[in-house]
Amino acid sequence: MNTTQNTSAAVPYFDETAVRSVLRYEELIPAMEQALADFSAGKVVQPVRSVLNVAQHSGFFGVMPVVYGDLMGAKLVTLYPRNAGTALPTHQGIIAVLKATTGEPLAVMDGRLITEMRTAAVTAVAVKHLAPPNSRVLAILGSGVQARAHFAALGVIRKFDEVRLWSRNREHAQALADEIGAMSTTAQSAVEGADVVITVTHASEPVLHGAWLRPEVLVNAVGAAGATNREVDDATMQGTVIVDSREAAKVESGEILMSGATVYAELGEIVSGTKPKPVADRVVFKSLGQAVEDLAAAKLVLSGLGS
Repeated sequence: MNTTQNTSAAVPYFDETAVRSVLRYEELIPAMEQALADFSAGKVVQPVRSVLNVAQHSGFFGVMPVVYGDLMGAKLVTLYPRNAGTALPTHQGIIAVLKATTGEPLAVMDGRLITEMRTAAVTAVAVKHLAPPNSRVLAILGSGVQARAHFAALGVIRKFDEVRLWSRNREHAQALADEIGAMSTTAQSAVEGADVVITVTHASEPVLHGAWLRPEVLVNAVGAAGATNREVDDATMQGTVIVDSREAAKVESGEILMSGATVYAELGEIVSGTKPKPVADRVVFKSLGQAVEDLAAAKLVLSGLGS
């Protein structure tokens, strides 16, 4: 574990190695389940994130504050798509954690891995509660960090007989397929007949078309954020739509805004039982990522590191 301290404030910093040493999907998935339920029950104070466009460098800078239980904090997160293929990740960030009772700073930690893992863990919650019974076939569109993380997270809650993979980069797709025991194929072939479909790409235009989908399917649209970006087309969005946050979906989900889809429920409402599980054949979960998820994950890190 690598930690350094700000000597003036004595606030520890936990780097990605420290976070990786303690964060596990077996604990993270139930923590996301509880955080989502608490968020939908009004137990969380959280505005929709603020995003600044760093146009001169083709990047985005997001600020995500939240108060949740005895903790409060904020994630400062960046998205720089041009980092793809370099030594730097496209998503980077830090999370500051403070006591909600006194405002006392407790820790600052790397946010890249937390973002990676909590995103996949939230999808695992959606699959647990929304996937068709006896789902056998998983399709993943994308071959990057999130594709790998989602495969790992879903493996904790469900075993699929067949995993299909597609990416615009065929070499990356084949490499990941070899690594996880999946089949690399076309996007259409990957999703046709699949029970659970996950889109985790950097696409701003649809890579998933509803005409390809079987009648009974759970689609998890994860990769696109922003009012003008989407990974799935209007036909896909004709299913019952679940979101992580209604307020965020109103301004951040191109899939919902551009298709005119109606939101049925937040995932936290499904988890807590305040909204019944959808009876429609096609269910679409639109994940945007919420600050409460980051703080709940950060709490696990602090607990695991004995802070």
